[in-house]
Amino acid sequence: MNSVIHSGTSVVRKASRFLLSSRKFCDGGIKDNNGFPPIEEPLKITWESSEMDCGFAEEEHEESFDGREKISVRRRFLEDAKLGASQVLDTLLQDCPGSNTKSALDELNVPVSGLVVREVLVGILRTLGYDNQTRCAKLAYKFFVWCGGKESFRHTANCYHLLMKIFAECGEYKAMCRLIDEMVKDGYPTTARTFNLLICTCGEAGLAREVVEQFIKSKAFNYRPFKHSYNAILHSLLGVKQYKLVDWVYEQMLEDGFSPDVLTYNIVMFANFRLGKTDRLYRLLDEMVKDGFCPDFYTYNILLHHLATGNKPLAALNLLNHMREVGVEPGVIHFTTLIDGLSRAGKLEACEYFMEETVKVGCTPDVVCYTVMITGYISGGELEKAVEMFREMTEKGQLPNVFTYNSMIRGYCMAGKFKEACSLLKEMESRGCNPNFVVYSTLVNNLRNAGKLLEAHDVVKDMVEKGHYVHLISKLKKYRRS
Repeated sequence: MNSVIHSGTSVVRKASRFLLSSRKFCDGGIKDNNGFPPIEEPLKITWESSEMDCGFAEEEHEESFDGREKISVRRRFLEDAKLGASQVLDTLLQDCPGSNTKSALDELNVPVSGLVVREVLVGILRTLGYDNQTRCAKLAYKFFVWCGGKESFRHTANCYHLLMKIFAECGEYKAMCRLIDEMVKDGYPTTARTFNLLICTCGEAGLAREVVEQFIKSKAFNYRPFKHSYNAILHSLLGVKQYKLVDWVYEQMLEDGFSPDVLTYNIVMFANFRLGKTDRLYRLLDEMVKDGFCPDFYTYNILLHHLATGNKPLAALNLLNHMREVGVEPGVIHFTTLIDGLSRAGKLEACEYFMEETVKVGCTPDVVCYTVMITGYISGGELEKAVEMFREMTEKGQLPNVFTYNSMIRGYCMAGKFKEACSLLKEMESRGCNPNFVVYSTLVNNLRNAGKLLEAHDVVKDMVEKGHYVHLISKLKKYRRS
């Protein structure tokens, strides 16, 4: 029995950097309106960080230099590439009707490399705003075509993905689809990253089903490190909260004769949990066991989440004991899930019990665990306990993150302690924790609701001066740019 458990666990460990990196699943227990990313949000970050390769390895020459000379060559290459990219970007931004941008770029004599392309496209992304989306999309494509015309250069898949990302930010759905067709035609495989870029954009436009069908039929879809392309698609759909499509793809997968594995079952079970389909969740669990797979720590986390949000602390405790009996030792992630779910049900005493239990079994509460507990106290109107917990976590070396600060700021605002809330905003910045838009929105909207218009204006003014989320200012309640 234990050998089967360990076998199932190893499958998930292979995909752990996609599923559980930086406590991603646990993060999912916290609501968006509290300023927390759901479980799916961090999944979108993984491919972005892993595939934003600048292509330096393709450009660097491996010659028999000593260490210092290699570093010197590398530094010189990077500096030249960044300088060239800066010149190209400046030229592109001067583009206007009647100008010959292609000739102007040719005259720069900048050697085109993967790094130069990356720097220019990322530079365009940084300049992208609400008012210049169409212009940025055209400039990026114009530059992309110009680079592709160079005999000494061939675009990489990463170049295509960066351009897709610009099109995505600009809402250019048709251009994205055309680019993928071009990508396939040029011999590049469409990967999970390609799918993620497309599904994240088209899902918001209501075109998710069409995109999924296209990828299911595509034989060029590369699915590393997943067992098959269906798992890659299911994983991506989970990341963008397309839960209904998860179920549909799962049925298509079975019709095509593919057998689900532990990862498949976990994703589909979680989707059904989010859809509130408890009966189907447990039917899938039965199917999983009948197919010879044992629940792993990810499966148990889903079940604990279901029991906790259903206000069943005793059943959750029994499940923890069962996990130990079958050789799956509960970790901090499981206790955090319980605390989060129970806090949603307003069971703060049960949350405190499991917080103590976390320490008793030798698990060290991390920043996510503390933040979930603090959020529970705030939602329950227990500001003093939240402040005490905030102090405890810092004393024990767990540095608050942006979500922790957002909960505390919200708590102070709810209690009418706006001076403390504003002070906390300055504290987080001094500690190198940059406020996100939710933090600013929480503080500004609460100040305005309390009639403290001057203080709210000062926060917005500070945000603008620092260049933070200027394009989102119109979304702040009752605020209009002058």
